[in-house]
Amino acid sequence: MNAQHSLTGAEISINDLPAGANVPFVHSHKNNEEVYGILSGKGKVIIDGEEIALTAGDWVRIAPAAKRQFFTAEDEGISFVCIQSKENSLEGFTADDAVVY
Repeated sequence: MNAQHSLTGAEISINDLPAGANVPFVHSHKNNEEVYGILSGKGKVIIDGEEIALTAGDWVRIAPAAKRQFFTAEDEGISFVCIQSKENSLEGFTADDAVVY
């Protein structure tokens, strides 16, 4: 499922992979960093050759140029949210960007 909410500074998607599956390609990005939040299940991500185990509640940030690929456990699928935005584009955090009335 890919959720598009007319955002102009980020892309957010919710993804499900069944047990024993993987994203069928290694990829990186030109400009966009990604943050992955594991909603349920378990698996792993390989980032630039480093294997990181993933379980529900984990979050991982991946720099644009890093090569990544996701895998589920053989006995359990995984559900995750992916938030993608242009690296170094944030101009202010909530407290600095907020206008209080």
